[in-house]
Parts: sequence; C-alpha cells; structure tokens
Amino acid sequence: MTTRLTICMLAAILPAAGQWRNIPADGAPKNADGTPNLNAPAPRTAGGKVDLSGIWVPQGTKFLANIAADLGAENVPLRPEAKALHASRAGGAMGHLEPDANCLPQGVPKIDAAPVPWKLIQTPNLVVIIYEAFNLWRQVFLDSRELIADPNPSWLGWSKGHWEGNDTLVVETRGFNGKAWLDSTGYPASDALKVTEKFRRPTFGQLEIEITIDDPKMYTAPWTVKETPRLGLNTELFEFICLENERDLVHMNK
Repeated sequence: MTTRLTICMLAAILPAAGQWRNIPADGAPKNADGTPNLNAPAPRTAGGKVDLSGIWVPQGTKFLANIAADLGAENVPLRPEAKALHASRAGGAMGHLEPDANCLPQGVPKIDAAPVPWKLIQTPNLVVIIYEAFNLWRQVFLDSRELIADPNPSWLGWSKGHWEGNDTLVVETRGFNGKAWLDSTGYPASDALKVTEKFRRPTFGQLEIEITIDDPKMYTAPWTVKETPRLGLNTELFEFICLENERDLVHMNK
C-alpha cells in the first residue's frame, strides 16, 4: 500500500539548480568522459574512517511500502497479536490511521526509506541526519554519553553511535513512543523497539544501511533488512510542510 503522501513526496523532488546560482562542484571523481564516477572508492576522513557525508536518495518506494520486501513476509517473526494488527493495517481498513497520512513523523527506520533526499553530516563526535521529509532531524552522538534507562518517548528515538573499524558506523536507537509504523503496510512497533542501523559506503555513490528490528513486544526475535540509497549530486534539500492546505485525508478509504 502506498499512501497519497508518497505521491506528494515524489512530486516534491526538484532540481537544486532552479534555486541557487554558482553552485560549487559536487566533488565527485570523474570518468574519462567527464561524467561522475560513482563506483570510485568512498572518501575518507583525515582519521581514516569512511566519510558518510552527503545527500542520499532512497531508490523508489519499495521499502517505504514494505520494509520486508526482500526478506519476505514469511520470515518476519511476528507475534500472533502483532500479526493480526499488521493484517488489519495491510488490508487498508486502517490506512487513514497511518501516522504520516496525518502529517505525523514517520519514525525510524521508515523515514530512511521515504522517497525524498536526506543529508548526513559527519563529524568526529556527532552525526546529524536532516530529512527533507517533514523537515525532521536526528542526532547520533559518538561521544561518551549514555542514554538513561527511561528516556522521554519520541517519534525518532534517541541515537548513540560507534565505529566498527573504519568502515562501519553502528547506530543504536531506542526511546520510541510506540506510535510509528515500520512501513506503509503497517508492520507494528512498540515502546520497546530498538533499531540498530549499520551504515557503510562501499563506493563513492552508494550507501548501505543494514537495519535490525528488535522489539520483543511485537516480534519473537530480531530481524534484519538492508536498504541501499544512492548519492544525490547537484541537489539540496527543500522545505517540506505536510499540513499546509492538506485536503486529502477526508477522502481516504472512501
């Protein structure tokens, strides 16, 4: 199921060149014919770690529509009550309750798959992710702080990161409010959800995000999917206001 909001987000993708003059070169390595070489090695920081910075664009709406599209529904370890909830949502009867259909945040990891760009800014002690979708943002702290046992519940959770070697950034997020859906088919999540994202950049133009869902209230075991956004060149983020002149919700499921 793809919501009307997905259509709005797709329509919002516009070239940055129409907004700015004198845009600096994107820094992409070039092929012999002058085209960007997106298969070139990923950039590195002065400390040797892979540099994940850039504007990343999910490929279509595949994982927004169904986070388990590659895994297969039969391999998602739903508890019986969660399976029934998912079935009721996937059938369309509860589509009007989908949070982003009501201009509420998409939550993690669903927002990673929204078909509009998001920008990752990497520093030694902090990674910031700015989402065009809903003008949302996340902070991933790489310093010595630790999350308290009972953090204030939130849509995007609270994120702590660390490096595995020089090539993999591991981000653990918890403290969710339990209101978000994992995708538009309605895979559920509770306030016990912990999301672990492993970010890798195998080439200049490709990002890999290995996402593990661990929610003992909804699933009998953790389960993992992989998403592969691509680098956006010569583009920037745009303002995304969902509630402005919203007129679609009253027509859903009619």
